[in-house]
Amino acid sequence: MNSRFIVKIAFLHLASLLFFTSCTNEKPTTENRAKRPNILIIVADDLGFTDLGCYGSEIKTPNIDALAQQSVRLTSFYTGPTCSPTRAMLLTGVDAHRNGFGTMHGDWSDNQLGLQGYEGYLNFDVVTIPKLLQDAGYHTSIVGKWHQGSPRKKEQWPFNRGFTRSFCLLPGGGGHFYDKQPFLSFIPESAYSQDSSLVGALPKDFYSTKSYANKAMEYIDESVKEDKPFFHFLSYTAPHWPLQVPDEFVDLYKGQYDDGYEALAIQRLEKGKKQGVIPEYTKLPPLSPNVRPWADLQVAEQQESSKSMEIYAAMIERVDYHTGRVIQHLKDKGEYENTLIIFMSDNGAEGNSIMGYEGTQAWVDTTFDNSLTNMGKINSYVELGTEWAQVSSLPFKWYKAFATEGGVRAPAMIHYPKSNKAENTIHDGFIAVMDLAPTFLELTKVAHPKTEYEGRKIFPMDGTSILPWLEGKTANVHPVDKAHAWELFGRRGIRKGKWKAEWMEAPYGNNEWELYDLSNDISQQNNIAATNPKVLAELVEDWDNYVKNNNVTLPDRPTAYAKETIWRK
Repeated sequence: MNSRFIVKIAFLHLASLLFFTSCTNEKPTTENRAKRPNILIIVADDLGFTDLGCYGSEIKTPNIDALAQQSVRLTSFYTGPTCSPTRAMLLTGVDAHRNGFGTMHGDWSDNQLGLQGYEGYLNFDVVTIPKLLQDAGYHTSIVGKWHQGSPRKKEQWPFNRGFTRSFCLLPGGGGHFYDKQPFLSFIPESAYSQDSSLVGALPKDFYSTKSYANKAMEYIDESVKEDKPFFHFLSYTAPHWPLQVPDEFVDLYKGQYDDGYEALAIQRLEKGKKQGVIPEYTKLPPLSPNVRPWADLQVAEQQESSKSMEIYAAMIERVDYHTGRVIQHLKDKGEYENTLIIFMSDNGAEGNSIMGYEGTQAWVDTTFDNSLTNMGKINSYVELGTEWAQVSSLPFKWYKAFATEGGVRAPAMIHYPKSNKAENTIHDGFIAVMDLAPTFLELTKVAHPKTEYEGRKIFPMDGTSILPWLEGKTANVHPVDKAHAWELFGRRGIRKGKWKAEWMEAPYGNNEWELYDLSNDISQQNNIAATNPKVLAELVEDWDNYVKNNNVTLPDRPTAYAKETIWRK
């Protein structure tokens, strides 16, 4: 055969291979990309159940309310009792006692030190969903609160856990302005990271909610420019303390809360019923023992208390405004109808105070100006207070850091354009934050590696995908008789169907299991353990199985959120 002919055939064969290879490895076209859905998770920090207009609030949240009109609103969405466990379960679909947050960083009891699952950071016994999506060609990004690892250890930063781009406040909180105000007395300043580097000075116009939204839109634009589907986590630090808002919004709700928290509770309860998120039978719960009646407060105390609530409300309105900007940006980019959007809070409202911890009150008194006219500004340090937090948590019992309904039941909504659910639907069925991770993978057709990833052993996911339910293939996400459990700081809870059993230390509880029927006592006012011993025994057995399966180690002494004054007997 002629050598020139052979060369020619070889050349044509090589050319065809190159053409085929280029076709199969080329970047997805816009048409192909549209078949791969985007995911946007928006998490507010310490937002209470009734803090949104669509959940019964007087706070103006028109943008989130509009999103709710095109979403499924959840009334039985369960998180962890605090922020880090919730975020870790969201990112992995794995129970907090396995993923590293059996307790919060720094809150170990002696018998928990060094245990697997109690590292106090997102451990490497799990693989994150953004990492799997990154492997599958997604543009992954996060903006805002991280609180999943130490600022001093880069291997625990977002860029090393699957996020292509990141701009994050690494610790659990901080001031909301450019000054990097720390949120605890022993922290020099708040640490921010961008990708693999620490951030130096913040711009003078930095305000957390606004700046995070700006960065979120920037990262979404990057994904569009690169012609990749995106997974974006917009992780607000508002309305977490210290309560701060730009000066022009400090007086946005001036005078609105002068009637006190008891009056506001009545208003929210009735509005929540009209919204359909609170059962009609629900009666106003009595004040808990650590809340003084509004009338018992001195005038100066009332003024400071109502001002704190004013600032809190303004912060939430800012969250709404900037969330609206991000959603409009999706629409402007033509991405809204191809994006699964989840808006949620990470736990119940913050009713705890850190002022009782040694040295904190002195630090606040000497470092900040908390005069009435300066509250909410850059150099102030204000908390919400137990009283208003219990209003925010209505109609539930207690608040953040508890395994009660007020600690772990949070507002959430799901916008899924391909859902068969009617717009503005309210769903009362049980859905857990752990269910979101398997949902993301099923939606994007990305497989979870189950028990091994990149040569290391990992835990499989504990959550259940909600996609079949969203698409109308199942009536509920979970069987009614499935047990779901929580534990943090020794406080325990387990729910099965309408039954909820809880254990809390004194003075919040009686150091023994209590039992509630949530079908007619959503506020948990009637402990029926004594009259339903068989039901309680079954739930305690379920609890024991949960402990065994997740290697739960209860603390041998009080750790965090245990230093609060009980005012009334």
